[in-house]
Amino acid sequence: MENSNWNTLANADTIAATKSSLEGNGFNVVIAENAAEAKAKALELLPEGAEVMTMTSITLDTLGLSEEVNTAEKYNSIRKIFSSLDKEHDADRMQKLGAAPQWVMGSVHALTEDGHAVIASLTGSQLPAYAYGSQHVVWVVGAQKIVKNLDEAMKRIYEHVLPLESERAHKAYGVPGSSVNKVLIMNKEATPSRITIILVKEALGF
Repeated sequence: MENSNWNTLANADTIAATKSSLEGNGFNVVIAENAAEAKAKALELLPEGAEVMTMTSITLDTLGLSEEVNTAEKYNSIRKIFSSLDKEHDADRMQKLGAAPQWVMGSVHALTEDGHAVIASLTGSQLPAYAYGSQHVVWVVGAQKIVKNLDEAMKRIYEHVLPLESERAHKAYGVPGSSVNKVLIMNKEATPSRITIILVKEALGF
């Protein structure tokens, strides 16, 4: 079973300190009081006509962001394009579209108090866009994902995120479970304002 200690919401002082550290490392950080405000702030960032990819994310699904972005006519949804393509014959095109959309939305598995972001993945499909491919990255992150340092970030992934994701994958795809095959650690962002983190004072996602 997952470790419930990793789902404890950070206090106000920790949230403020983490925001400051992240901003010092080149991330733009916006604080949201609750899920509704987080959703509104995310949509405010997204311009009409934007090409956008929503990565698989319990956080985005919980907020209703995945559904709204991928059904609204005012956005150029990569997910909508995917639905018209054949996974076997159009695999190369789908891979390229997902790796470098103009905008990408998703979440992370841990934020450290000293200003780093950590994302684990089985396939790595979301990592190219996050690391470099997308011009604009929006992460919506519940404040329960704040940890002390990178060591704690990895413990959180293995003790808390992996069991929950394995359970989700088993139910959704019928596979035995998931695994931590690839990990992206974002220490700093060199391009000003490229990555916006909407840090929510609620527990959201894994």
